[in-house]
Amino acid sequence: MLIDTHVHLNADQYDEDLEAVLNRAAESGIDKMVVVGFDRKTIERTMTLIDKYDNIYGVIGWHPVDAVDCTDEDLKWIEKLSAHEKIVGIGETGLDYHWDKSPKNIQKEVFRKQIALAKRVNLPIIIHNREATRDCVDILKEEGAEEIGGIMHAFSGTPDVADEVIEMSFHISLGGPVTFKNAKDPKEIAKHVPIDRLLVETDAPFLTPHPYRGKRNEPALVKLVAEKIAELREIPYEHLAKQTTENARALFKI
Repeated sequence: MLIDTHVHLNADQYDEDLEAVLNRAAESGIDKMVVVGFDRKTIERTMTLIDKYDNIYGVIGWHPVDAVDCTDEDLKWIEKLSAHEKIVGIGETGLDYHWDKSPKNIQKEVFRKQIALAKRVNLPIIIHNREATRDCVDILKEEGAEEIGGIMHAFSGTPDVADEVIEMSFHISLGGPVTFKNAKDPKEIAKHVPIDRLLVETDAPFLTPHPYRGKRNEPALVKLVAEKIAELREIPYEHLAKQTTENARALFKI
């Protein structure tokens, strides 16, 4: 069994066939899924999903790309909702310097506020980092994020950065890119990270693994991610699946 630790089943792309998507996940041995809400609409959908389905859990926060839209009232709302027994993390939050919708200083401010929020509610924090690694890691250190730990989602950094965040009680999560033919960095990370700090995810509907790249991603395909990591580490798939599932259960307390 596997746990997809980061999926957006709250996205419009699943409006027409969610039940079929969930059935395919079950058939592929996906035991649980963690749905991530990152703005008002997707958070509301996340809360609906976790109430409706026993095997779906939620993470809620505010995405850095939209940090400019985040108000203190939004954060108070997230903190209140985080009391739900099936909300297992805060995020995804962090920094994204690829897009220019939200100024860097506002992204940093909202990021710091969400780390503080996660510490108050004692939940792990799920980090989105795009082209902002040094600033992201420095803020995690400055804000004492090691007190709660969390996940570096869709990790794209170097082994040295992986070591740095693992020392802060963070897990490294890998998705579809580890299956891409020319993706050297994720493959290196898949072999480098201690297995007790490794998680698998889809980030569906995005980052679809090979050989379905270019099509909509879904939780059933997290098995392809796990199979590739097991191949790279030269260990049995069953061992990789068991360990990453135990890692996710321990982190999220599920």
